Amino acid sequence: MRAYHLEAPGRFEGVVLREHPAPTPGPGEIVLRVHAASLNRRDLMIVEQTYPIPGRPGVVPLSDGAGEVVAIGPSVTRFKVGDRVTGNYFARWRDGRLAPDLRDQLGCTFDGMAAEYAVLDEQWAVQLPDHFSWEEGACLSCAGVTAWCSVTGSEFARPGRTVLTLGTGDVSLFAVQFAKLMGSRVIATTSNDTKARRLCELGADEVINYARTPQWGTAVRELTGGEGVDLVVETMGPPTMEQSLIAAGRYSEIVVLIWKSATQSSIVLPASAYGPTLTILRKRFVGSRANLEAMVKAMAAHKLRPVVDKMFNFEELRAAYKYFEGRSGFGKVVLRMP
Repeated sequence: MRAYHLEAPGRFEGVVLREHPAPTPGPGEIVLRVHAASLNRRDLMIVEQTYPIPGRPGVVPLSDGAGEVVAIGPSVTRFKVGDRVTGNYFARWRDGRLAPDLRDQLGCTFDGMAAEYAVLDEQWAVQLPDHFSWEEGACLSCAGVTAWCSVTGSEFARPGRTVLTLGTGDVSLFAVQFAKLMGSRVIATTSNDTKARRLCELGADEVINYARTPQWGTAVRELTGGEGVDLVVETMGPPTMEQSLIAAGRYSEIVVLIWKSATQSSIVLPASAYGPTLTILRKRFVGSRANLEAMVKAMAAHKLRPVVDKMFNFEELRAAYKYFEGRSGFGKVVLRMP
C-alpha cells in the first residue's frame, strides 16, 4: 500500500509518498480501505509548522477521510467488514469536555487519511450513512463538526433567530446549512457576486458584499431593523472582530474560531457603537465523537450534503495543497484514492 508522510515540514515537497506492507489490525482496531480524504486549513498549517500542536515527524497527514472496513481485529464490536466509516478529528475525545490528555489528532499526532489504507482504533471512528458519497463522507470531521458545534452548541441559534456567517470557507458553508436546519435566518458575507448567489442557493437569506460595504457590521444592523444578530460564527479572526461586534445584537454570542492573524497576535475588543451589550465570546475548536455522530445523523435525516469544490487524484496531494492554499474555490478540496 502507499501512504504520504510529512518528512520535511515547511514545504509541500516535504510530503512524500512511500510504499508499505499491507496493514493488519491489532486488538480493538479496524483497517479501512480509504476511498477519499479532504483538506482543511489546519493541514496546511501542520506542513507550514504554524499549527499550535506540532505534527509528529513522518506522520501521515489529513484528518478527514472516509473508507470501507476491510479487516477487524480481536474484540472489535462497533464495526464489521463492509461498514462505511469516517475518523474522529480528536481521535480519543468521545464526549464531554476536551481533557488535556485527549488532544491527539488524526493527521497530526496520529496517522491520518492520506493513505490507501488506514488503521484506526474502533473508538476513533463513526459510521457513515449511505446517502453520502465517499467524497462527501470524507468532508465531515473537521470543518463540519466545528460548524455543527458552533451553531447547535449555542442557545442563540434557534427558530426565528438570526445567524451571521463570514466568507465562504468550509466552516462557514456548513454553518449556513446548520443554521437553516435550526430554523434561523442567515445573513452571510462574501466579496464575490458568484459566491453570493451560491450562498443563497445553500440557504442564506441575505448576503452582504464586504468589498463594496466595508462597514458590513452596520449593514447587518440595517437588515435586522437595528437589532443586530443573535449569533456570529466568526471564522476570520482579529481583522473582522470589530465589525462582528457591531453586527452582534444586545444579547448575543460570537463563536470565535481564530484568535491570531498575520497582522494581529490577539483580538482587541473595541467599544460597541450601539450602546451596552451582553455579547458572549465563545472559543470553539472542532468537537467530540458524540458531536460527529449527532451531526452525521442530522445530515442523514435531512439529506444535507457537504459542498465539494474540486477533486484531485491520490497522486496529486501536493497540487491539492497548493490549490487549497489559494482559497479561491467554494467548498471542500478532496483527494480521491485509486
